[in-house]
Amino acid sequence: MRIILRNTDKAPIYEQIKEQIKEAILSDELKEGDTLPSIRQLARDLQISVITTTRAYTDLEQEGFIAIQQGRGCFVLPKNSEIVREQLLRKIEDNFTAAVSAGKIAKLSREELTAMLEFILVEVQFEQRPRD
Repeated sequence: MRIILRNTDKAPIYEQIKEQIKEAILSDELKEGDTLPSIRQLARDLQISVITTTRAYTDLEQEGFIAIQQGRGCFVLPKNSEIVREQLLRKIEDNFTAAVSAGKIAKLSREELTAMLEFILVEVQFEQRPRD
């Protein structure tokens, strides 16, 4: 797993770390039981404060994604299907909000936005069909 920090991102550094680790867990790049770098090691690797990595890991632990075991390290927890569903719903809502905002700027009507969504839904369903 590779964490990329962006100074141009509006999100604080700890939030960028947290979201990238969460995304790696949700996408199965990181699986149950996988070990994360220690708080100190991650801080060294990213050349940031230990306080920043501690905040990211603490938030992930509180959200049920990882366990921090003193002296043993940080481990990915089993995915709770309800937590995963809520995270995905939040991501969908955020993306819909961004799309609607962009549509407003482009002066698209509700019907045009809905048509675009319908088109995308058809395309995604088409791609997911088993090929003969």
